Amino acid sequence: MTEQTAGTATMPPGGGGPDGAPGGHGYVARLAHGTARLTRRRRRPLAILWILLILVAGYGATQLADALSGGGWYVTGSDSQAAAQRVTRGFQGRGATSLTLVVKDTGHDRDDPAFGTRVRGVVDRVTRDPGLKVSDSYGYTTLTGEKARGAFLGKDGHTALVRLGSRLDDGTARRVLPQIQQELSDTYEHQGLRVSLVSQAALWGEVNHLSERGLVRAELITLPLIALVLLMLFRSVAAALASLLVGITSVAFTLGLLAVIARHTELSVFVQNAATMLGLGVGVDYSLFVIMRFKQELRAEGPEPSADAVERAVARTLRTSGETVVASGVTIVAAMSTLFLVDLNVIWSMALGAVVVVAFSILTSVLLLPVLLHLLGPRIEWGAIGRRTPAAGTPERQSRWASVSRAVMRRPVAFLLISLVAMGVLAVPSLRLETFTPDARVVPTEAAVREGYDTAKDQFGVGSAAPIQVVVESDAPLWERSAADSARLLRFHDELAGLSGAVRVDSVLTPLRQVDAARPFAALEPRNAAAPPADLRGAARHFVSVDGRTLVVEVVGNDTASSESVRDLLAAVRTASAHLAAADGWRVYTGGETAEGVDANEVISDSMLPVIGTMLAVIYLLLLVTFRSVFLPLEAILMNLVSMAATYGVLVLVFQDGWGSGLLGFDTSGYLTNFVPVLLVTLLFSLSTDYEVFLLSRIREDHVATGDDTGSVARGMAATAPLISGAAVLMVAVFTAFAFVGILPIQQIGIGMAVAIALDATVIRLLVVPASMRLMTRWNWWMPGRKAPARHAGE
Repeated sequence: MTEQTAGTATMPPGGGGPDGAPGGHGYVARLAHGTARLTRRRRRPLAILWILLILVAGYGATQLADALSGGGWYVTGSDSQAAAQRVTRGFQGRGATSLTLVVKDTGHDRDDPAFGTRVRGVVDRVTRDPGLKVSDSYGYTTLTGEKARGAFLGKDGHTALVRLGSRLDDGTARRVLPQIQQELSDTYEHQGLRVSLVSQAALWGEVNHLSERGLVRAELITLPLIALVLLMLFRSVAAALASLLVGITSVAFTLGLLAVIARHTELSVFVQNAATMLGLGVGVDYSLFVIMRFKQELRAEGPEPSADAVERAVARTLRTSGETVVASGVTIVAAMSTLFLVDLNVIWSMALGAVVVVAFSILTSVLLLPVLLHLLGPRIEWGAIGRRTPAAGTPERQSRWASVSRAVMRRPVAFLLISLVAMGVLAVPSLRLETFTPDARVVPTEAAVREGYDTAKDQFGVGSAAPIQVVVESDAPLWERSAADSARLLRFHDELAGLSGAVRVDSVLTPLRQVDAARPFAALEPRNAAAPPADLRGAARHFVSVDGRTLVVEVVGNDTASSESVRDLLAAVRTASAHLAAADGWRVYTGGETAEGVDANEVISDSMLPVIGTMLAVIYLLLLVTFRSVFLPLEAILMNLVSMAATYGVLVLVFQDGWGSGLLGFDTSGYLTNFVPVLLVTLLFSLSTDYEVFLLSRIREDHVATGDDTGSVARGMAATAPLISGAAVLMVAVFTAFAFVGILPIQQIGIGMAVAIALDATVIRLLVVPASMRLMTRWNWWMPGRKAPARHAGE
């Protein structure tokens, strides 16, 4: 962005456009004056409409959380999606939503008759719960044989598992499960029973619940913090509240619209926090530039400006800062829109949230904020606090920042090398960056779903909480397949059990082989006179569909779903599955948490280069038009890449390696959430380009007027640095606040954005930009066919 400050030597008040072009361009000037005139004449009706819209949008925003989904991780047409779809019906203990009921009795063990009685009581209560709509169950309480039940009994003898199939659709399950889980905890904890419902739906329902609570806490922290920073920048209560209102309006409008969209299409639970965090940062940021410029223009009208003078000040503000806000917002929207190239709903959702909130920030800043400026007029200075600081363009303020840039430009090579080496050191850990989909570790350890997840790992093996699910489809019922086909399937089962990293394979094949080694599925044939034992029938219904055409085999790995060893195991399972699928009449799909994560990672990885390439092309063209220079856009992009690499490095140190995570209260999972890097690269390129345009356009404006290569950099730095610093402080405050109260993916995004903005506003803007521009000199402004500006007397 750019901001022409009042009182500069190069341009008179209101004379220069923020992008370095003359502010009096006919179309822009007419639009600015027309908007200023309309908002003055209709200020009261528009203010009433504003209030009504906030109330309506605010009510809609309260409905958003219930409409969001924890899904969005399945890749359309992927192996993992196909596997998940094929086990939703026709199985015992599986359904549209499959759950694992984990019951831990702290006072009794398996040898105590009360243990079985108490566990059955819990299971009866859960299966009869009308909110859960349990269709059937399979596990400790449905089996009679000691050996069969032992597979569902934990190592400590105090824990039992039961698989539940529910008729709830996934979206409804995510909405109702947190409340049902809370009721179960309240009912049984005082009885010495720890009861948890564990599943992806339960996890994401809890994530949704935690996100909503975290959002409230973040707002309680962020809004006073923003107000404090704004008071320090504006030195008046009225201006600070006006700026804060713009941010709140942008977020309210966004969440209200997203609530409507979420009722017609799936939106990820992460969109609410991400849109609020970005909206508060960008909305307040834009209003800061507009209000600061308005105050300068109003002072230029004299000590007691009339209503006409206020209108002129608003018009000049819209012609300069307003134009900049639009240009900046369009850049961010264009850059964020490249995320729609990623065929993954969770990323698509967050891209939509970012685009909508930035669009509303633009509209609020240039259409609604002028209404407030007309209503306030000179009262924008109401509630003055402390000693009034000199205006940003005065010599006193300029000299401090100009002296910094001149000092850098006296030794450009040294400062550039020092800066790049420091950023390079921070960037080195980014070479070890690992990503994966979130698992139960994104929620606190005290959450019931996390406790159930951890209990299942401890008692049944670390891989049992997220086995690799192999779904085998047959053209004919399994009991009608030939002996050769059965032998082929048995070899496949044995091959899976022998793979490196596989602890065990859970299926019905082993007990069926004991009945008939040659044709194991014959025992399941409906016409078979010799019915298998009850426990075997139960296992068969859990692993074989009722029509006999689909078999589920679960491969339990030796580590967590995101670990390298289990990812290697998945690759081996898929290779073995391909061999079986090559035979006539068989189709094999591999799913589960690991497969879902690997498929999502693959589509993100494949989309990364197109996203970045498209984004850089868009940004380069926008900067080419803005600066009318071939090389300045390249400089800006290279500097942003350096800043981005350093930010990734910091995230790896904190969230993968755990540096300072204990002190800061962050959880570490050994990897970054897979959407974080691609989301950050678009967000941070957008915001960094925002500051780049702000600074370089002001330098260009001075250079066009003076032809002074070195002096224009110093004066441009002096004119823009106070506002860049203030805006950066606001952004860092907002993003950090969300990081400390959000769940793990939001923590990673918040810290990443805070670090990147801090590096951008300090190392990049204060050191790298002046040093590189001093070395490039007149090549900064080279454009084929463009005449260089005449040099004026000066430095």
